[in-house]
Amino acid sequence: MTAAARLRRLGAATLRALALCALLASVSSAQPPGARDASDARAAQPADDAGARPADTANVPTANDALALSFGDEEDAPPSLLELAKGQALDIALFAAFATLVMVSFFRKSVRLRLVTLVASVLYMGFYKSQLLSIVNVFGSLSELLAVTKVGTFAGGLPPFAYSLAWYAFAIFSVVTTVLWGRIYCGRVCAFGALTQLIDRVVPARWRVTVPAALEQRASYVKYGILLAAIGYWLATREITFYRYIEPFWMFTREGTTLLWIMLGVLLVASVFVRNLYCRFLCPLGAALGLLSTLTVFKIKRWSECSQCQLCEKTCEWGAIRKRKIILAECVRCDDCEILYDDKERCPHWLLDIKRKARAVADTITASR
Repeated sequence: MTAAARLRRLGAATLRALALCALLASVSSAQPPGARDASDARAAQPADDAGARPADTANVPTANDALALSFGDEEDAPPSLLELAKGQALDIALFAAFATLVMVSFFRKSVRLRLVTLVASVLYMGFYKSQLLSIVNVFGSLSELLAVTKVGTFAGGLPPFAYSLAWYAFAIFSVVTTVLWGRIYCGRVCAFGALTQLIDRVVPARWRVTVPAALEQRASYVKYGILLAAIGYWLATREITFYRYIEPFWMFTREGTTLLWIMLGVLLVASVFVRNLYCRFLCPLGAALGLLSTLTVFKIKRWSECSQCQLCEKTCEWGAIRKRKIILAECVRCDDCEILYDDKERCPHWLLDIKRKARAVADTITASR
């Protein structure tokens, strides 16, 4: 190769190098300042920290950050009814067992089984759950109704359904049984009513004071007056704390003021002498369920002879039979009259039936002679 050719090749290589440097310079000048700083920082970083995020880019979101943010933005799916039931399985199972006991004792018409149910009510519904229907639940139902009709907002709403499945099962059971058969709740489920019935079983009969029929009938309307007054006060003041002064159910929580304990003591002592005093004459919830029980579907059967007999009327400890007629609003399905209906040694229906059959047999024998 001649000297002239070498010079030409060297000049061409030099020109290519200069062109490449100019191109790199132009690319570098077009890069954003923040990126150049980040590149410089990465270049200046020690080799052993090459995998760590540079301090200058700490505020620049990465792919992992974006993924985390996308998960954070997603709402958790609401739990299904089955999942909610699993979390409340014990409460639901216990109530189902108690409700089964109540209905078995009701249909069997067994005195012993009814006593077992009353004891279970005091222990389970009273001291274990401290959960009874209350005038507050009447306020809650009215509050929901008024909210739907946009009349206004009142205190006393119902508990949230998702976390109170056992309570709603209990409430539905109480309402449905009342509509179908009458005040089963008052006669078997209510812990305070069960307690006073058990007291009545223990107290000697000679201690009882028999309330005259005329006074008893008038006194039975007092609870309806208390119910109306309580609803009126609630609507006027929108507060519910007064319920403890008209319902003694708080006693199962064992939390009350001195005045409340004194009032409870007086009520229990009076209940020793007057059967089921509070339930028959003073309970506003009993009044509400009494109004509902007028819709009872399956009423107590009656014999044709009942129009002439007063045996059940004299036996009824709730004063629910007046002039041989069952007053649905007062009847708590205590089984007393229904057990008498099946007593073939005491009920006139069966005694007269035996006489009719004996007379028919005698007439047949006479005719055959």
